[in-house]
Amino acid sequence: MNADCLKLTIYFGERDRAQGRFLADVLLDCYERYGLATSVLLRGIEGFGAKHRLKTQRLLTLSEDLPLVSVAVDTRQRIDQVLPEVTAVMGDGLITLERARLVAGELEEVALPEGLAEATKLTVYLGRHEQADGRHAFLAVVDLLHDHGVAGATVLLGVDGTAHGVRQRARFIGRNTHVPLMIISVGAGDTIARALPELEALLERPLVTLERIRVCKRDGRRLADPHPLPTGDLDGLGIWHKLMIYAGEEAEHHGHPLYLQLIRRLREAGAAGATSLRGIWGYHGDHPPHGDRLLGLRRRVPVLTVVVDRPDCIHRWYEIVDDLTDETGLVTSELVPTFRATGPDLLEGGLHPSNPCGEPEQAHNRAMAYE
Repeated sequence: MNADCLKLTIYFGERDRAQGRFLADVLLDCYERYGLATSVLLRGIEGFGAKHRLKTQRLLTLSEDLPLVSVAVDTRQRIDQVLPEVTAVMGDGLITLERARLVAGELEEVALPEGLAEATKLTVYLGRHEQADGRHAFLAVVDLLHDHGVAGATVLLGVDGTAHGVRQRARFIGRNTHVPLMIISVGAGDTIARALPELEALLERPLVTLERIRVCKRDGRRLADPHPLPTGDLDGLGIWHKLMIYAGEEAEHHGHPLYLQLIRRLREAGAAGATSLRGIWGYHGDHPPHGDRLLGLRRRVPVLTVVVDRPDCIHRWYEIVDDLTDETGLVTSELVPTFRATGPDLLEGGLHPSNPCGEPEQAHNRAMAYE
């Protein structure tokens, strides 16, 4: 396990350009050139950013510029190297850096640090058609997590990315076997730790990350409020906050799709941004894993909605989330210690990858001192 890793996440638009090309291609070329351990490019189905302009696949005129989310994970040193190029090409959008523990190769049952033991987010990176036990590996992984009692898992299909440093992009013709996908799961730390050795036995070249979270709601029941945090850490660097809402595409609030209500209400209230991502398989709570293997347009699949904003705002947005998830959904809260937001007349935050919020352990202790 490498505890000194960073997860680089970028939120931007499908039509954003840089250096005469689409920004997505520029970013993924950069990730391949630096040989990042893993990265995945996800296309959202609904969302908005700093300009509060709605991007949705539901309307033809708005479906040509869908929200994109790029996630890349590697050692702090490797992310340090790639960041200058990333920030140089970014236009409007949001860049966040979060600490993660990267586990590759042998996934032994680990004794998780105290912070991860309470609630942990486990992310597994696989190829789209990678096989395990004679079937798609993502199906086998989700079943394994469900059998272990992990609270929920969502499979998100990438359209581009890198796997073990090699670029893998989706093409119209071909099996796209190695195009990356990610499985995000949430559960108690000890439960996830016990599942790791079986994951290793199941997968040929496992690559996973572990992150600390707080579970706020499950199936309408409030478990905890989001982490109470100031707008800056003890060194004066900015801190942002992330909420993630996991639910089924069929989940509704007063007869309307839940994820659409989340985007609409948050946009009307003035949130900094939110993005909904449609999964292809998954579950939450005691519900059995489900999805559509034929990838139809309307199917019983999971939808993950991500909200990132300042701590002084996130509690207002949580009231909206709390109201809309009165019957279903899994809601988690996470610290975002380093960010850079750009938009019209906006440049907020700063990226300090070598020293985000101080030395690594000091940063962790300072951030968690606010809980």
